Amino acid sequence: MYFSNIENETLSNNFFRKVLFTGKNLQLVVMSLNAGEDIGEEVHEHVDQFFRIESGSAKFIVDGKEIIAEKDEVVIVNAGSKHNVINIGTDSLKLYTIYAPPNHPDGTINKDKKEAEEYEKHHH
Repeated sequence: MYFSNIENETLSNNFFRKVLFTGKNLQLVVMSLNAGEDIGEEVHEHVDQFFRIESGSAKFIVDGKEIIAEKDEVVIVNAGSKHNVINIGTDSLKLYTIYAPPNHPDGTINKDKKEAEEYEKHHH
């Protein structure tokens, strides 16, 4: 079981990626992107991904289609879709995301994007 105030958890997170919970069928992760930073274009072949923006402005590019998402808005990316998320605001972009099924080892913390990229090279 997992319980928290997800808005507080998301807004207080300053790490690029922090896994909060990993279950059999889903995984909850908070993310913080600096101004101008992106997640990096990726495809999860077998993972649906839910995103909710808690603060900031994000440009989602999903299979070539652009969507601007703001606070309290949700974007769901279907498995197999090429996607990227870019912080287009001047402040940190704070979001949480749910992977179904899980995508990262339980307990993963990547303090910044560089650390995340190094981690991805060695674990995928």
